Amino acid sequence: MNKQRNPLSPPSTHSSSDYHEARGVNKARKTKERKKTREIERQKAILQDMPALVDAPAPRTNGAGPNGLEAVCRELKAKVDGFLDTPTDDKVLKSVKNQVIIARGVIEEALRRYRPEELSLSYNGGKDCLVLLILLLASLPTSNIPPPPTTTTTTTTNSISTPSPPSFPHSLQALYIRPPLPFAEVDAFVATSTARYHLDLTTSENAAMKPALTAYLAARPAVRAVFVGTRRTDPHGAQLSFFDETDADWPRFMRVHPVIDWHYREVWAFIRALEIPYCKLYDMGYTSLGGTDDTHPNPALKKEVAKTNGQSFRPAYELTEDNEERLGRDR
Repeated sequence: MNKQRNPLSPPSTHSSSDYHEARGVNKARKTKERKKTREIERQKAILQDMPALVDAPAPRTNGAGPNGLEAVCRELKAKVDGFLDTPTDDKVLKSVKNQVIIARGVIEEALRRYRPEELSLSYNGGKDCLVLLILLLASLPTSNIPPPPTTTTTTTTNSISTPSPPSFPHSLQALYIRPPLPFAEVDAFVATSTARYHLDLTTSENAAMKPALTAYLAARPAVRAVFVGTRRTDPHGAQLSFFDETDADWPRFMRVHPVIDWHYREVWAFIRALEIPYCKLYDMGYTSLGGTDDTHPNPALKKEVAKTNGQSFRPAYELTEDNEERLGRDR
Protein backbone atom coordinates (compact mmCIF):
# COMPACT_ATOMS: atom_id res chain seq x y z
CA MET A 1 0.00 0.00 0.00
CA ASN A 2 1.40 3.36 -1.03
CA LYS A 3 1.93 5.90 1.70
CA GLN A 4 0.15 9.22 0.97
CA ARG A 5 2.57 12.13 0.71
CA ASN A 6 2.20 14.94 3.19
CA PRO A 7 1.25 18.02 1.11
CA LEU A 8 3.50 20.11 3.32
CA SER A 9 6.49 17.93 2.70
CA PRO A 10 9.05 19.12 0.14
CA PRO A 11 8.60 17.83 -3.40
CA SER A 12 10.65 14.78 -4.24
CA THR A 13 12.56 16.66 -6.95
CA HIS A 14 13.93 19.20 -4.46
CA SER A 15 16.04 18.81 -1.43
CA SER A 16 14.75 19.61 2.03
CA SER A 17 17.09 22.58 2.32
CA ASP A 18 15.73 24.12 -0.87
CA TYR A 19 12.22 23.75 0.41
CA HIS A 20 12.88 25.49 3.70
CA GLU A 21 14.78 28.22 1.95
CA ALA A 22 11.76 28.93 -0.30
CA ARG A 23 9.46 29.01 2.71
CA GLY A 24 11.77 31.53 4.35
CA VAL A 25 11.70 33.78 1.30
CA ASN A 26 7.91 33.67 1.17
CA LYS A 27 7.67 34.45 4.87
CA ALA A 28 10.00 37.44 4.51
CA ARG A 29 7.97 38.73 1.55
CA LYS A 30 4.72 38.45 3.48
CA THR A 31 6.27 40.21 6.47
CA LYS A 32 7.42 43.06 4.24
CA GLU A 33 3.97 43.36 2.66
CA ARG A 34 2.32 43.47 6.10
CA LYS A 35 4.69 46.24 7.18
CA LYS A 36 3.92 48.18 4.01
CA THR A 37 0.17 47.77 4.59
CA ARG A 38 0.51 48.98 8.18
CA GLU A 39 2.53 52.03 7.00
CA ILE A 40 -0.14 52.91 4.43
CA GLU A 41 -2.84 52.66 7.09
CA ARG A 42 -0.77 54.82 9.43
CA GLN A 43 -0.36 57.51 6.76
CA LYS A 44 -4.10 57.46 6.07
CA ALA A 45 -4.80 57.92 9.75
CA ILE A 46 -2.44 60.91 9.88
CA LEU A 47 -4.10 62.50 6.87
CA GLN A 48 -7.56 61.97 8.30
CA ASP A 49 -6.48 63.75 11.45
CA MET A 50 -5.22 66.71 9.37
CA PRO A 51 -8.02 67.62 6.90
CA ALA A 52 -7.07 71.29 6.86
CA LEU A 53 -3.62 70.45 5.53
CA VAL A 54 -4.88 68.08 2.85
CA ASP A 55 -7.72 70.29 1.61
CA ALA A 56 -5.88 73.61 1.80
CA PRO A 57 -5.26 75.52 -1.45
CA ALA A 58 -1.79 76.17 -2.79
CA PRO A 59 0.33 78.39 -0.51
CA ARG A 60 -0.33 82.07 -0.97
CA THR A 61 2.26 84.79 -1.49
CA ASN A 62 1.22 87.88 0.41
CA GLY A 63 -2.45 87.17 -0.23
CA ALA A 64 -2.15 86.28 -3.90
CA GLY A 65 -3.98 82.99 -4.26
CA PRO A 66 -4.91 81.02 -7.38
CA ASN A 67 -7.11 83.89 -8.60
CA GLY A 68 -4.96 86.71 -7.24
CA LEU A 69 -2.57 89.18 -8.78
CA GLU A 70 0.39 86.81 -8.71
CA ALA A 71 -1.48 84.14 -10.68
CA VAL A 72 -2.58 86.73 -13.27
CA CYS A 73 0.98 88.05 -13.58
CA ARG A 74 2.43 84.58 -14.13
CA GLU A 75 -0.21 83.81 -16.76
CA LEU A 76 0.58 87.04 -18.60
CA LYS A 77 4.31 86.41 -18.34
CA ALA A 78 3.80 83.01 -19.98
CA LYS A 79 1.82 84.69 -22.77
CA VAL A 80 4.45 87.34 -23.41
CA ASP A 81 7.29 84.82 -23.24
CA GLY A 82 5.43 82.55 -25.63
CA PHE A 83 4.94 85.42 -28.06
CA LEU A 84 8.65 86.27 -27.98
CA ASP A 85 9.64 82.64 -28.47
CA THR A 86 7.35 82.00 -31.45
CA PRO A 87 9.19 82.35 -34.78
CA THR A 88 7.62 84.66 -37.34
CA ASP A 89 8.37 86.10 -40.76
CA ASP A 90 5.88 88.95 -40.26
CA LYS A 91 7.77 92.26 -40.25
CA VAL A 92 5.30 93.96 -37.91
CA LEU A 93 5.42 91.15 -35.36
CA LYS A 94 9.22 91.17 -35.53
CA SER A 95 9.25 94.88 -34.73
CA VAL A 96 6.74 94.29 -31.91
CA LYS A 97 9.08 91.73 -30.37
CA ASN A 98 11.88 94.29 -30.34
CA GLN A 99 9.56 96.85 -28.77
CA VAL A 100 8.49 94.37 -26.09
CA ILE A 101 12.11 93.64 -25.15
CA ILE A 102 12.89 97.36 -24.87
CA ALA A 103 9.71 98.12 -22.89
CA ARG A 104 10.39 95.28 -20.45
CA GLY A 105 13.87 96.64 -19.88
CA VAL A 106 12.43 100.05 -18.96
CA ILE A 107 9.85 98.46 -16.66
CA GLU A 108 12.47 96.29 -14.95
CA GLU A 109 14.63 99.36 -14.37
CA ALA A 110 11.65 101.13 -12.75
CA LEU A 111 10.99 98.08 -10.58
CA ARG A 112 14.62 98.18 -9.44
CA ARG A 113 14.39 101.86 -8.54
CA TYR A 114 11.06 101.85 -6.75
CA ARG A 115 9.14 99.60 -4.38
CA PRO A 116 5.60 98.54 -5.42
CA GLU A 117 3.97 101.05 -3.06
CA GLU A 118 5.99 103.83 -4.73
CA LEU A 119 4.63 103.02 -8.21
CA SER A 120 1.34 103.80 -9.90
CA LEU A 121 -0.15 103.57 -13.39
CA SER A 122 -2.06 106.20 -15.35
CA TYR A 123 -4.96 104.14 -16.70
CA ASN A 124 -8.00 105.11 -18.75
CA GLY A 125 -8.82 101.82 -20.49
CA GLY A 126 -7.23 102.89 -23.78
CA LYS A 127 -5.14 100.66 -25.99
CA ASP A 128 -1.75 102.19 -25.15
CA CYS A 129 -2.04 102.01 -21.37
CA LEU A 130 -3.54 98.54 -21.78
CA VAL A 131 -0.38 97.33 -23.54
CA LEU A 132 1.68 98.99 -20.81
CA LEU A 133 -0.41 97.31 -18.10
CA ILE A 134 0.05 93.86 -19.63
CA LEU A 135 3.82 94.30 -19.94
CA LEU A 136 4.07 95.66 -16.40
CA LEU A 137 2.16 92.75 -14.89
CA ALA A 138 4.14 90.25 -16.98
CA SER A 139 7.37 91.73 -15.59
CA LEU A 140 6.47 91.41 -11.91
CA PRO A 141 7.12 87.65 -11.46
CA THR A 142 10.81 87.92 -12.40
CA SER A 143 11.48 91.36 -10.94
CA ASN A 144 13.67 91.79 -7.88
CA ILE A 145 10.96 93.43 -5.82
CA PRO A 146 12.71 95.54 -3.16
CA PRO A 147 11.76 94.49 0.38
CA PRO A 148 9.70 96.80 2.59
CA PRO A 149 11.53 98.87 5.21
CA THR A 150 13.46 97.02 7.92
CA THR A 151 11.46 96.17 11.03
CA THR A 152 12.96 96.63 14.50
CA THR A 153 12.24 94.27 17.38
CA THR A 154 13.01 95.58 20.90
CA THR A 155 13.99 93.15 23.64
CA THR A 156 14.84 93.78 27.28
CA THR A 157 18.52 94.12 26.41
CA ASN A 158 18.78 95.50 22.88
CA SER A 159 17.06 96.19 19.56
CA ILE A 160 17.26 93.78 16.66
CA SER A 161 16.74 95.06 13.11
CA THR A 162 15.29 92.43 10.80
CA PRO A 163 14.86 93.05 7.06
CA SER A 164 11.33 92.15 5.98
CA PRO A 165 11.26 89.52 3.20
CA PRO A 166 10.17 90.66 -0.27
CA SER A 167 6.54 89.87 -0.96
CA PHE A 168 4.38 89.88 -4.06
CA PRO A 169 2.02 92.90 -4.07
CA HIS A 170 -1.70 92.41 -3.56
CA SER A 171 -2.61 94.93 -6.25
CA LEU A 172 -1.23 97.59 -8.57
CA GLN A 173 -2.00 101.22 -7.86
CA ALA A 174 -3.62 103.13 -10.72
CA LEU A 175 -5.30 106.47 -11.43
CA TYR A 176 -8.19 106.98 -13.86
CA ILE A 177 -8.74 110.65 -14.73
CA ARG A 178 -12.31 110.48 -15.98
CA PRO A 179 -13.43 112.93 -18.69
CA PRO A 180 -16.49 115.11 -17.97
CA LEU A 181 -18.57 113.17 -20.53
CA PRO A 182 -17.21 109.62 -20.53
CA PHE A 183 -18.29 106.82 -22.80
CA ALA A 184 -20.31 104.20 -20.95
CA GLU A 185 -18.31 101.57 -22.85
CA VAL A 186 -15.02 103.01 -21.54
CA ASP A 187 -16.27 103.13 -17.96
CA ALA A 188 -17.46 99.54 -18.27
CA PHE A 189 -14.12 98.35 -19.64
CA VAL A 190 -12.18 100.21 -16.96
CA ALA A 191 -14.31 98.47 -14.33
CA THR A 192 -13.93 94.97 -15.77
CA SER A 193 -10.20 95.31 -16.45
CA THR A 194 -9.64 96.76 -12.97
CA ALA A 195 -11.14 93.60 -11.51
CA ARG A 196 -9.38 91.27 -13.97
CA TYR A 197 -5.92 92.73 -13.37
CA HIS A 198 -6.31 93.53 -9.65
CA LEU A 199 -5.85 97.28 -9.90
CA ASP A 200 -6.13 99.48 -6.85
CA LEU A 201 -7.86 102.16 -8.91
CA THR A 202 -8.54 105.73 -7.87
CA THR A 203 -11.02 107.55 -10.12
CA SER A 204 -10.68 111.32 -10.38
CA GLU A 205 -13.70 113.28 -11.58
CA ASN A 206 -11.46 116.29 -12.16
CA ALA A 207 -10.71 116.14 -15.87
CA ALA A 208 -7.82 118.60 -15.56
CA MET A 209 -4.70 116.48 -15.17
CA LYS A 210 -2.65 118.77 -12.95
CA PRO A 211 -5.16 119.15 -10.08
CA ALA A 212 -6.12 115.49 -10.42
CA LEU A 213 -2.49 114.42 -9.93
CA THR A 214 -2.02 116.90 -7.10
CA ALA A 215 -4.96 115.43 -5.21
CA TYR A 216 -3.89 111.85 -5.97
CA LEU A 217 -0.34 112.31 -4.70
CA ALA A 218 -1.61 114.14 -1.62
CA ALA A 219 -3.74 111.10 -0.81
CA ARG A 220 -0.90 108.68 -1.66
CA PRO A 221 2.32 110.40 -0.63
CA ALA A 222 4.37 107.20 -1.03
CA VAL A 223 4.00 107.32 -4.83
CA ARG A 224 7.22 108.48 -6.46
CA ALA A 225 6.80 107.27 -10.05
CA VAL A 226 3.88 106.83 -12.46
CA PHE A 227 3.82 104.58 -15.54
CA VAL A 228 2.30 106.46 -18.49
CA GLY A 229 1.23 104.98 -21.83
CA THR A 230 2.14 108.08 -23.85
CA ARG A 231 3.60 107.45 -27.30
CA ARG A 232 5.79 109.78 -29.31
CA THR A 233 2.99 110.61 -31.78
CA ASP A 234 0.70 111.77 -28.94
CA PRO A 235 0.38 115.48 -28.09
CA HIS A 236 3.42 116.57 -26.01
CA GLY A 237 5.07 113.18 -26.57
CA ALA A 238 7.70 114.06 -29.18
CA GLN A 239 10.47 115.07 -26.75
CA LEU A 240 9.85 112.54 -23.99
CA SER A 241 12.31 109.83 -22.92
CA PHE A 242 11.83 106.63 -20.94
CA PHE A 243 12.22 108.45 -17.60
CA ASP A 244 11.19 112.10 -17.21
CA GLU A 245 10.72 114.11 -14.03
CA THR A 246 7.65 116.33 -14.06
CA ASP A 247 8.15 120.04 -14.72
CA ALA A 248 8.88 122.34 -11.80
CA ASP A 249 5.32 123.71 -11.61
CA TRP A 250 3.76 120.22 -11.50
CA PRO A 251 3.46 117.69 -8.66
CA ARG A 252 6.84 116.02 -8.29
CA PHE A 253 7.16 112.44 -9.51
CA MET A 254 8.97 110.42 -12.17
CA ARG A 255 7.05 109.72 -15.37
CA VAL A 256 7.94 106.32 -16.85
CA HIS A 257 7.21 105.79 -20.58
CA PRO A 258 7.98 102.18 -21.58
CA VAL A 259 5.93 102.31 -24.84
CA ILE A 260 7.01 105.78 -25.95
CA ASP A 261 8.49 104.55 -29.26
CA TRP A 262 5.72 102.12 -30.22
CA HIS A 263 3.86 102.69 -33.47
CA TYR A 264 0.09 102.47 -33.78
CA ARG A 265 0.04 99.21 -35.71
CA GLU A 266 2.53 97.64 -33.27
CA VAL A 267 0.14 98.37 -30.40
CA TRP A 268 -2.65 96.53 -32.15
CA ALA A 269 -0.42 93.71 -33.34
CA PHE A 270 0.56 93.04 -29.72
CA ILE A 271 -3.00 93.18 -28.41
CA ARG A 272 -4.30 90.83 -31.09
CA ALA A 273 -1.35 88.42 -30.98
CA LEU A 274 -1.84 87.91 -27.23
CA GLU A 275 -5.66 88.02 -27.53
CA ILE A 276 -5.97 90.71 -24.88
CA PRO A 277 -9.56 91.90 -24.25
CA TYR A 278 -10.05 95.58 -25.13
CA CYS A 279 -12.76 98.24 -25.11
CA LYS A 280 -15.43 97.45 -27.69
CA LEU A 281 -15.46 101.02 -29.03
CA TYR A 282 -12.34 100.11 -30.98
CA ASP A 283 -14.40 97.65 -33.00
CA MET A 284 -16.72 100.53 -33.97
CA GLY A 285 -14.05 102.61 -35.69
CA TYR A 286 -12.78 104.63 -32.73
CA THR A 287 -8.98 104.83 -32.72
CA SER A 288 -8.29 107.32 -29.90
CA LEU A 289 -10.56 107.55 -26.88
CA GLY A 290 -11.56 110.70 -25.01
CA GLY A 291 -15.05 111.87 -24.03
CA THR A 292 -18.31 111.71 -25.93
CA ASP A 293 -18.02 115.43 -26.69
CA ASP A 294 -14.68 115.25 -28.52
CA THR A 295 -14.31 111.68 -29.82
CA HIS A 296 -15.78 110.17 -33.00
CA PRO A 297 -15.17 107.16 -35.21
CA ASN A 298 -12.10 107.68 -37.36
CA PRO A 299 -13.13 108.88 -40.85
CA ALA A 300 -10.16 107.01 -42.33
CA LEU A 301 -11.97 103.80 -41.36
CA LYS A 302 -15.33 104.70 -42.88
CA LYS A 303 -16.61 101.93 -45.12
CA GLU A 304 -17.12 102.77 -48.76
CA VAL A 305 -19.95 100.28 -49.15
CA ALA A 306 -23.36 100.18 -47.51
CA LYS A 307 -23.59 99.42 -43.83
CA THR A 308 -22.86 95.85 -42.82
CA ASN A 309 -24.46 94.53 -39.64
CA GLY A 310 -25.21 98.10 -38.61
CA GLN A 311 -21.53 99.10 -38.76
CA SER A 312 -20.30 101.81 -41.10
CA PHE A 313 -16.69 101.87 -39.83
CA ARG A 314 -13.98 99.26 -39.88
CA PRO A 315 -12.30 98.26 -36.59
CA ALA A 316 -9.42 100.29 -35.19
CA TYR A 317 -6.81 97.61 -35.81
CA GLU A 318 -7.23 98.02 -39.57
CA LEU A 319 -5.69 101.48 -39.45
CA THR A 320 -1.96 101.45 -40.16
CA GLU A 321 -0.70 105.05 -40.19
CA ASP A 322 0.36 106.86 -37.02
CA ASN A 323 -0.64 110.25 -38.39
CA GLU A 324 -4.24 109.10 -38.90
CA GLU A 325 -4.77 107.84 -35.36
CA ARG A 326 -6.32 111.04 -33.97
CA LEU A 327 -8.47 111.97 -36.94
CA GLY A 328 -11.52 111.13 -34.85
CA ARG A 329 -10.57 113.54 -32.05
CA ASP A 330 -11.62 117.19 -31.90
CA ARG A 331 -8.62 117.98 -29.73
